[in-house]
Amino acid sequence: MKFQDFHKNIQIRIIESFISRFVGSMIFPFMSIYLAYHFGAKLAGLLLLCNVLVGIGMNFIGGYFSDQFGRRKVMLFAEVLRFGAFFTMMICNSPWFFSPTITFFMMTINSVCWALAGPANQAMLIDVSTPEQRKLMYSIMYWANNLSIAIGGILGAFLYQDYLFELFVVLCIVAAVVVFLVYVYIKESYVPEEQSSFKPLQHVSRIFSSYRRVLQDRLFVVFVIAGVLVMSMEFQLTNYIGIRLSDQMPNQQFLLWEVDGVTMMGFLRSENTILVALLALFVTKISGNWKDRSILVTSCFLFSIGYAVISYSNSIWLLCIMMVVLTVGEVFRVPVEQAYTAAIPPDDARSAYMAFVGMRFNLGMLIASITVTLSAYLSTIIMAIIITSVGLLGTFLYYVITPQLDERKAIAELKQTA
Repeated sequence: MKFQDFHKNIQIRIIESFISRFVGSMIFPFMSIYLAYHFGAKLAGLLLLCNVLVGIGMNFIGGYFSDQFGRRKVMLFAEVLRFGAFFTMMICNSPWFFSPTITFFMMTINSVCWALAGPANQAMLIDVSTPEQRKLMYSIMYWANNLSIAIGGILGAFLYQDYLFELFVVLCIVAAVVVFLVYVYIKESYVPEEQSSFKPLQHVSRIFSSYRRVLQDRLFVVFVIAGVLVMSMEFQLTNYIGIRLSDQMPNQQFLLWEVDGVTMMGFLRSENTILVALLALFVTKISGNWKDRSILVTSCFLFSIGYAVISYSNSIWLLCIMMVVLTVGEVFRVPVEQAYTAAIPPDDARSAYMAFVGMRFNLGMLIASITVTLSAYLSTIIMAIIITSVGLLGTFLYYVITPQLDERKAIAELKQTA
């Protein structure tokens, strides 16, 4: 199976996602610095929190409207709105006009757009792919996203401070290209049954009933909880683990360099990114003869053990070796986990289910934030035990529910081939 065998929607989405994340990574990771500089650190934190909360709320609305009106309409609306937000941000950071306040509001609009389009994008990928294609599809997207974020972040570190306006110009051009691609080349993948028009209050009622249906799917709820617990591990690196290394790791000689805790965290992140870029495309070929259940449980176990050691050790070589171990677990876990995700939702509620899947990121970040607070009161060994327990609990939940997931996946494959 090759890239050319994918549906055109998938091909466009992979290319568009790579370009968008590449350019976006030059700017948005540094916008917290922008807000802190212009509004102060305390207010900047509250503003970023507002952005997250708005995104969570709109994520559920986007999931509902995608199932109600179709994927393409929601995607096109979000991309047009995003272009308008980026254009306004460009004007507000130009040599002729400057407004950090309007820039923040446009950042919020961008969060709204991501939340609106996210469930529709994910549901469309499932609509137009076959079960046999999904692991390769998700592997390619995972590889492309990591590579684009890594390269974009490195370039942004050099360009952000002196060329912000120029970066916004490029971002606007990319946003305009994305609007063109969605409008011209993306085909609607889901046409809902004809329904009478609803009043706004009726839509509110239907949103709640739509997500009530999702919450009644106990298998899916446990699947999401397991995903949150495992995903929270990777956020520890830039939260608790990063803080611990900076406070506790003594300066050590590593080859030709002297390394401290902060440098070590940056090195571990770079090691992870490089390994993902090297390994992700080979995962599908290597794991072809293995059962999905074995891959998911084993990879989550490796992922958890790797972070367990990194959350406690200060040995440079041990940290580097464990990063290799957990990255191997990561690149094997993600495609299989996403393939299971694609098999669970019914056709008429895919976006609603994907909206809940999108919550894994936010809830994982919440767990990572809680561990930072706990670390002020608990010893390093207790924190390592807690972090390890969280990951192993998620692994155990996957172990328990994967037989049911395999059954549902088999049913979904039979429906698609019928």
